[in-house]
Amino acid sequence: MSVNRVRSLAAFAAAAAIAALAGASSARAQAKADLTGKWVFEVQTDAGTGTPTVTFKQDGEKLTGHYSSQTLGEADLTGTVKGQNVNFTFTADLGGQAAPVTYAATIEGKDSMKGTIDIAGLATGTFTGKRQ
Repeated sequence: MSVNRVRSLAAFAAAAAIAALAGASSARAQAKADLTGKWVFEVQTDAGTGTPTVTFKQDGEKLTGHYSSQTLGEADLTGTVKGQNVNFTFTADLGGQAAPVTYAATIEGKDSMKGTIDIAGLATGTFTGKRQ
């Protein structure tokens, strides 16, 4: 085997190793998303729009926090973070009736997410969230 061929193979192997390490590092960074903090959502549903604030506390995959909006009021929330997927729920008081509210999102970056909302099957829509 020629010296140039050996050098080419060595360069290829080094490039492949760097790419593999970069991919693993990127996967670890994505898996370590931490949503802890205050967020502002822009919500659009078939029942109207709103800009609730949400305070998250994340512990591993477990998500807890507090939801506050003029439309759905104040409520504690629970949920999960698995990779880039976020799901959380709380119970809103709609005119004296308990209504489950479900958010499902994809983390778009360290400080942003977007997804869907379902308000007790009565209204559905989309939202974007930005960390404050």
